[in-house]
Amino acid sequence: MKLALEVHPNALAYSMTTLGAGMMNSIFNFYYVKLFLNQYRISEVAFHQAQVVFMIWNAINDPLFGYIQDNSQLPCCSRRQFSILYGAPLYALAFLLPWFPWRHYEEGDWLSGLHLIVALCAFDGLLTFVLLAQCALFAEISTRHESRLQLIKYNQVATLIGSTSVLFCGLISDNMENFAYFQAFAVLIAALATACMYYTGKYSTSQYEQRGIPAENADRGNGDRALSWSSVISLTKQIMTEKNFLFFVTMNFFQVFHLAFCNNFMMIFADNLIPQDVLSSSIRSIMYGAGFICPQCLVLLSHASLKKFGYYRIILFSFYFEGVAAAVMFVLGPGHYYLLAFYLTINMVIVQASFSLFNLPLADIVDADLIKHKRRSPLSSMVFGTNALFTKPAQSLAPMLVVTILNQFGYENLNNEVAQHDPR
Repeated sequence: MKLALEVHPNALAYSMTTLGAGMMNSIFNFYYVKLFLNQYRISEVAFHQAQVVFMIWNAINDPLFGYIQDNSQLPCCSRRQFSILYGAPLYALAFLLPWFPWRHYEEGDWLSGLHLIVALCAFDGLLTFVLLAQCALFAEISTRHESRLQLIKYNQVATLIGSTSVLFCGLISDNMENFAYFQAFAVLIAALATACMYYTGKYSTSQYEQRGIPAENADRGNGDRALSWSSVISLTKQIMTEKNFLFFVTMNFFQVFHLAFCNNFMMIFADNLIPQDVLSSSIRSIMYGAGFICPQCLVLLSHASLKKFGYYRIILFSFYFEGVAAAVMFVLGPGHYYLLAFYLTINMVIVQASFSLFNLPLADIVDADLIKHKRRSPLSSMVFGTNALFTKPAQSLAPMLVVTILNQFGYENLNNEVAQHDPR
């Protein structure tokens, strides 16, 4: 009972980073593809080149930062709280990069391609640095399942609040039609997010600090480990020999692909498949906001079910539901506009909700690795980073594949005035 009471302030501090990151990530993932395709009019070749560079960087930076955070002697890297504290303002600045063009872009301008590369790599690099530290805190705050469920509960409330940024952004900027308002709202979100993550950096603690064992020094044994490639390879191999880890990573890759697909293209699909006279701009904003807000409500409502049935059965059921819903929508066809709007929203809700639970199996994998290899402290950042090494490329593959398919059916031509007057 005492432990349950003690974890509340820690859970609050932990969840503040989720609040700040949620506000920025929701807007970034939801709007950047449409911004570069429709407003900056980036060419398909430049878009693919940017995604390839991003895919490589996205895969590399997670295990790299994970190793550094688990092994570095610098407090700003080894202390989870300091990584969040010092990384927060840079993370917020990286979030602002895509919304301010470097000049007036002509169609196919090479500079828009470079802009996309820098924006994606900078944002993901700082996101990784901050959120890997937060993921490590999740595993290190407590090893008790009840405490971790409590962290999930606080986390979902924070994500619920943070995800409203898409709703308010859509309403204030008329779904990015008023770009000056959109830019002003993005600056406000960046400032609020920095303040939230500062709170985590100042007030969160792990069980190792509570016991007087600094987490960054606990696993070094009799000597300091050098930051060598041989150490990276050795530790990564130990993590990857776990069968459960390999199964989880495989499943997680497809879930990340599906999530990126929903985040990046829900607005594009709705704008082009549902006529404007069927759904007004304000109704669309509410629909887009619901795609980010309702998943957190769903996870909060399923808290009792998670205790009763466990996360494995809940996640598995969500996969069955997604498959059945997709089959039904495919049979009905795209002509049922209200059903299509409902399907796009509910599909995004289910994918986001199930993905929100993935820290639970990863934390269990961290615990299993700790016991198997008899470590003094867990390699939390490395486990989360190694998982990201194999799953993050899906974030680039999804938009690359979908943009290629869309352009084969004339989506690229929708940006010129002639095509916009063509009823087809």
